Formats: sequence, C-alpha cells, structure tokens
Amino acid sequence: MTSPKTVLITGTSSGIGLAAAVGAARAGWTTIATMRDTGKAEALLRAADENGVGDRVQVKRLDVVDAESIAACLDEVIAEHGHLDALVNNAGAAQVGTIEQSSLDDVRAAMEVNFFGVVATTRAALPHLRAAQGRVITVTSVGGVVGQPFNEAYCAAKFAVEGFMESLAPVAATVGVDVTVVEPGAVASEFVANLGLDVPALLTAAGPYAPALEAYIARTRDSFGNAQTPAEAAAPIIDALTSERPAFRIQTSKWARDFVATTLADLDGSAVQDLTRAWVR
Repeated sequence: MTSPKTVLITGTSSGIGLAAAVGAARAGWTTIATMRDTGKAEALLRAADENGVGDRVQVKRLDVVDAESIAACLDEVIAEHGHLDALVNNAGAAQVGTIEQSSLDDVRAAMEVNFFGVVATTRAALPHLRAAQGRVITVTSVGGVVGQPFNEAYCAAKFAVEGFMESLAPVAATVGVDVTVVEPGAVASEFVANLGLDVPALLTAAGPYAPALEAYIARTRDSFGNAQTPAEAAAPIIDALTSERPAFRIQTSKWARDFVATTLADLDGSAVQDLTRAWVR
C-alpha cells in the first residue's frame, strides 16, 4: 500500500494558505502546514477539523527568511514521512509606499520575504522533489505581471519570482519536477487587514504624493469590495497540485486573466501605463 502524497505549504495561518492547506488535505494529501508563528495555528486547525481532515494536517514552524528553519522543517518532514511530493510557496508580505519615501531597508525586507524566501525554500526542497518526481507551485500575484502604483517593492519581488520560476521551469522539467505559478487578484483575506495601514497618517506623510496615494487607496478599496474569497483563490492551487500536467501560469479568476493579459499582449508597455496611470489621477 502506497502512502499518501505529502505537500508542504508555507504561510498557512490565514487567507489563501489556510484555504490551500485544508483543500489539499481534502484532496487526500498529507499536508504539512507551515507558518512562522505556530501560535497562530488555531484557525487552521479549526477549519481542518470542521472539514473532517484534521488528521491529515500537521502544523510545523517554518520561517522562509531563516535558512536553518527551512532545513529543520524539511528534515522533520523527510524523517517522519519519507518523501516530499510538492511544495506550495505561499508565504508573503505586502509593502505599500513609493521609493522616495521608503527606506532601502523597507525594500530589502519586501524582497527577503517575497523573493528570497521563495528561492531559499524551493532550493532546499528540490532534492526531495526530484526524488519524488514532484512539483513546485508558487503563489505570486497579478502584481508579478502588472506593476502597480505604491507597490513598487512588492511588485518588484513578485516580478522577480515570476522570472525565477519561468526560468527554472524548463530546467526542473528535465529532472521530473513540474513548476507552476498561481496569480491571484484581489483576495478578501487577512493579507490586506494585516497591513495595519494608518491611512490618514500615510496621507499626511505623503507630501507631494498625497493626491496620487489618496486616489490609489480609493481605487483599491473599491476593488477589494469585489474580491475573491481565500477558498476561491486557493482552488486553482489544488487543481495544480492534483492535475496530471498543470500549466505553468494560472490565474485564479476571469478578472485576473483579463488583467494580466493587459501586459502579456502589450509589447510596448503603453496599455499597462495607460491603465495604471488612471489609478492615480
């Protein structure tokens, strides 16, 4: 009797990661649900129990910016389960601001979590995924395809992830590992709430950028009024996890497909610039 396949998912304390962990367990996978602070696992464990899959979800600590944490978690997974069949890179953090008023430390922090954390976790997992002929699924964003105002550092990191994974995919395929990126649009999750933005303070500090920032915040609030639920955004992750041959690039909604198509069909960049300039007027 073969043992169930094992998937490790990062950033599962809330939002898309939580929904993906429950969805993977419901699909029959042994799910290693990781998070930086395992004290925040209550919501995930409750959701797993409510869906009858509590016995398939195992919470472990993994901080994607800590190489020792990544190695320790993977060592435990292999010791306990003998194999790793899939990695879902989901952990990430937003960063709102424009470069004149952001520090280089702010930019580096966004890159560490959203790009280097993905690279480090993928690098550490690849030997195990090669052995299992497995797959890497990475949650990027429509912000990894279309640069967006006041998201310079975040979009830079997500663009970097897209380029990294697009370059890795054909190489990984030669050793039997599938690579997929999943691009959500607006998602009603704690990812946004956890920003803890003090909008009046931001606008006061924005100086000459205040009118543009105010317009951007108003537009963003409107877009999140029609956001997908985390479960809706996580469904394509489960499809990529379970399908025989997943696509390299998957959007999580029609809106996301239409949005990224603006860039993918925009050879000179004018369509994207026309679109995003309207957001800050």
